[in-house]
Amino acid sequence: MEAAGAGVAPIRAQYLTSKEQFHAYLKAERESRNQENNQDDGEEDSSSNDQTEPPAKQMKLDGGDQVRKQGSQEEVVKEEEKKPQERKRARGQNKSRPCMKPNHYEKDRLCPSVIQECAEKCYFGSQCRFLHDVGEYMAVKPSDLGDSCVLFKTFGKCIYGVTCRFARAHLGEDYRNIVNEDLVKQWEGKLLVRNSLSKELQQRLRKKKVCFDKSSEYLSHLGKPSSAGSVGNKAAGNSTGEKGISNCTASKGNAEGVDVQPPGKEAPECLAVSEKGQAPESMALQSSCLADASNDSTLKTIGPVTDEDVIKLRPCEKKRLDIQGKLYLAPLTTCGNLPFRRICKRFGADVTCGEMAVCTNLLQGQSSEWALLKRHYTEDLFGVQLEGAFPDTMTRCAELLNQTIEMDFVDINVGCPIDLVYKKGGGCALMNRSNKFEQIVRGMNSVLDVPLTVKIRTGVQEKVNLAHKVIPNIRKWGASMVTLHGRSREQRYTKVADWEYIAECAKLASPMPLFGNGDILSYEDANRAMQTGVSGIMIARGALIKPWIFTEVKEQRHWDISSNERFDILKDFTNYGLEHWGSDTQGVEKTRKFMLEWLSFLCRYIPAGLLEYLPQKINERPPYYMGRDYLETLMASQNVDGWIKISEMLLGPVPTNFTFLPKHKANSYR
Repeated sequence: MEAAGAGVAPIRAQYLTSKEQFHAYLKAERESRNQENNQDDGEEDSSSNDQTEPPAKQMKLDGGDQVRKQGSQEEVVKEEEKKPQERKRARGQNKSRPCMKPNHYEKDRLCPSVIQECAEKCYFGSQCRFLHDVGEYMAVKPSDLGDSCVLFKTFGKCIYGVTCRFARAHLGEDYRNIVNEDLVKQWEGKLLVRNSLSKELQQRLRKKKVCFDKSSEYLSHLGKPSSAGSVGNKAAGNSTGEKGISNCTASKGNAEGVDVQPPGKEAPECLAVSEKGQAPESMALQSSCLADASNDSTLKTIGPVTDEDVIKLRPCEKKRLDIQGKLYLAPLTTCGNLPFRRICKRFGADVTCGEMAVCTNLLQGQSSEWALLKRHYTEDLFGVQLEGAFPDTMTRCAELLNQTIEMDFVDINVGCPIDLVYKKGGGCALMNRSNKFEQIVRGMNSVLDVPLTVKIRTGVQEKVNLAHKVIPNIRKWGASMVTLHGRSREQRYTKVADWEYIAECAKLASPMPLFGNGDILSYEDANRAMQTGVSGIMIARGALIKPWIFTEVKEQRHWDISSNERFDILKDFTNYGLEHWGSDTQGVEKTRKFMLEWLSFLCRYIPAGLLEYLPQKINERPPYYMGRDYLETLMASQNVDGWIKISEMLLGPVPTNFTFLPKHKANSYR
């Protein structure tokens, strides 16, 4: 094989192969293993009993071509010839991805009341469209995926009962759910996942009955009289300018579409949200206040009045964010879910942050958006990241989260490059909207009891840096920390990150901490980054490609991790996913979906033992190569079919008509 060209990772010659040989090998192995599985099921075939070692070892490349199934190879070559020889470079997002809805997986679903063994209390009554006959459901239920249920094994009870895809592990006579009382008692009273959205709070948010007194006080300084509670003037992004709106409601005419009470009409009753730290099941709206359009809105509390009720915390009295020199796992949209963060915590990540949440969706009480804020008890330093374009919605959202969830800091996303966010004035666009940017930072800082951080890019255009102008202002506005990604919006994730510019900005930011981000895939990269004078490093794609990078940085070594060890990581992710999303069919398929998204990054990792020299660079694309065994070769597949095969090894066969397209086009090439 020829030597690696520019932008291609340097793999040792004996492991290199061609695209056709790579796919032909995987196809031949798949067929061979399928035959072996059929034999295990009782189908005898004496012609396939001659393999004593893993097939990959028999067919390992040694500088020349190896013998493979000629028919399979010819089929692959013909398929490749049918495709156009030249095509546009794949980059960006797949915006029209197919969406597999729950009814694609299960047409006949069991009623939740039956699952919880209280069929006499069906929530839907006579209008229920779900099945109530367990026997009828079991007749059409997909087959179980295994004999061990992670929920039953860990917690002593599986709340999914007969719908669990591992139900044989905990079903007794008449499909009754077995409970291990000893294990249940061990976990009793322990809250494993915090920051859930209670039904009561969700209803109050949807009915606009939550008070935002601190926000109203701040917004009044932007031209919004607190007596009228108006949030409708230009300073907050409203285009209508209506007056006389209650403090307890949000504005209808603003740019982010939050409803208001009509002028002159008395506002509805509004309640203050529960204090953070309570279990989601017990979260209650403890105190109420009647808002009058002619009087100041005052929050009425229950119990003795404390200093916190009448005295506002000064900036120096706020909780400090002490993460100097720590390893920060970046907030990663789609892939940075709770199960993935648990994997990274296990490998040594010090600071974690939830996925980007849109403030307007949180204010509307959307369950899917609140799910992004959930925090596992192992995440000892945890923050949430908010995205928005206007000070009214961002300030209200910050006040809401300050009272309802447990977090150590709040991060403002001023680095998101995608068009959907940028065109609405959020993300990177805020770097060019300094007035709105300042109002957002000052407003959120005034209502939060935890530190406020900001994540930015170098700028919007590739050759026009803005960060050095913005960072001193961010420090002056009251932010506790800033994170700088060394690329502009136009660059997205192409070209190398500009760490020289990050070093300049780190000096300008002092004494405010500045974390650097970009192109860190090894401990050498991390060491060079720390030498630029930054307070710490944030790792994003590097953690997706190899989550054990945190271990490598802390132990200052390269880890030639085996394929079996990497597969064990995927097993752990599967178990964490089933805990988090559920062990029924919907939970299994959701776990599969997020695993496939992650595999589109994991396939970029090249085992350290296969490289000509270390370390691997994040902007070097792996060529086609044969691993040291079949599993290592399969994990190197850049084809969606290879990722689906790995998911089937952990979660069973995919449903009929299953389709998957990764979020990023660059990861879906063959």
